[in-house]
Amino acid sequence: MKILLTEGAGLTSRQVATRLDEKGHSVSAAVSDPWCLARFTRHVHHLLRVPDFGPDPLAWFDVLLEQAVVAEIDVIFPTQEQVAVLSHQLPRLTAAGLATAVPPFAALQRVQDKLSARRTLEELGLPQPVTLVVQDPDEVNGWTSFPAFVKAPVGTGSTGVQKVTSQYELRRAVAHFVATGSCDHGGVLVQEAVDGPFVMAQCIFDAGHLVAFHANERVQEGANGSAAAKCSVELPALQADLARLGQSLRWHGALSVDAIVAGGRALVIDVNPRLVEPGNAWAAGTDLVGILLAVAQGHSVAPAAPSRPGVRTHQLLMAILGAGQRGRRRDVARLLWTVARRRGLATGSVEELQPWAGDWRALVLPAAAALATLVRPALFGYFTDGAVSRYALAPEGWRQLCQVPPLEPLSPSIQHQFEATV
Repeated sequence: MKILLTEGAGLTSRQVATRLDEKGHSVSAAVSDPWCLARFTRHVHHLLRVPDFGPDPLAWFDVLLEQAVVAEIDVIFPTQEQVAVLSHQLPRLTAAGLATAVPPFAALQRVQDKLSARRTLEELGLPQPVTLVVQDPDEVNGWTSFPAFVKAPVGTGSTGVQKVTSQYELRRAVAHFVATGSCDHGGVLVQEAVDGPFVMAQCIFDAGHLVAFHANERVQEGANGSAAAKCSVELPALQADLARLGQSLRWHGALSVDAIVAGGRALVIDVNPRLVEPGNAWAAGTDLVGILLAVAQGHSVAPAAPSRPGVRTHQLLMAILGAGQRGRRRDVARLLWTVARRRGLATGSVEELQPWAGDWRALVLPAAAALATLVRPALFGYFTDGAVSRYALAPEGWRQLCQVPPLEPLSPSIQHQFEATV
């Protein structure tokens, strides 16, 4: 089949591309910048140019749909926040004969922004850290728990989260997010930092039924909070919580969360209405990519067997950039030396982001990042800055989708007429 990834700059799309190509599919990626992660692999066969997604997702969708029809794409595979506009415009996709797996837009609205996700988790009784919602810096005067995290309601990765360690930093962070429009989306979140392992869980749902679950612990942090190394874990309580969340929302497609394990429970700190980095799951025996593809095609999917715990994977590129971010050449050199000897990060672990067996292009970015950060560690930003902006949904983009009513499913007769014109 011909499969189009909705972006080519993110870690998830790179991992998905490897798995889909290995399964024999022809993989393309929609990109606004052709010099992205997807270019440096043989697993992505074509790059289709689209405008920037974040500020105007509807304009992005118009171009994507046109490109997909011309390229005779079979499946649109969401790998980042483009799932929001795919859900919003789903009837246009199905009318054009394109398959995908996305939740109803009403369900997505309940978890897409952090304020809505907090309310939804609270209604269902899913555990979360202590959180305060404010609209003015003066409202945090009584906050005494540090460190803490200040979060914009709409924002991905480092662009929407700041860690603070004092009342001064807290007020400054809140003022920053207020000034950049967070109150237009309901306010700014201040969340207590919880000590414990950081875990990531990924689920696939078929019309509200959980058909696949995987969880892994971040055992080494990479650049900008990414996971340089992971280990699969068993979290049955979190699985049960997420099964209940998906059933309540009648979720369809992928849903992922970040959580902190403390006091025997996983406290959810972020909800991502999409697939996130499925490489560790694949190594542990759970093919999230294949299962999501089957759901997108409308196939009947039996619940997957549990993942094997204790399976280790790593992302060398993110580890190199993380060492550069720490600002010391010796950290970069030590990392490269231990990996070359199959120790440290690489002990009992496999590369999940850019496996280079038979794919020499996958070596280009790690080699370039290693050379750059050995010369000047601050050059890590050359590889990370701007990547998130290419695939993240901007606040104005989310506002656009919420203000424009989502399309209703077409009747069979109208769909037949539409298909005849495509």
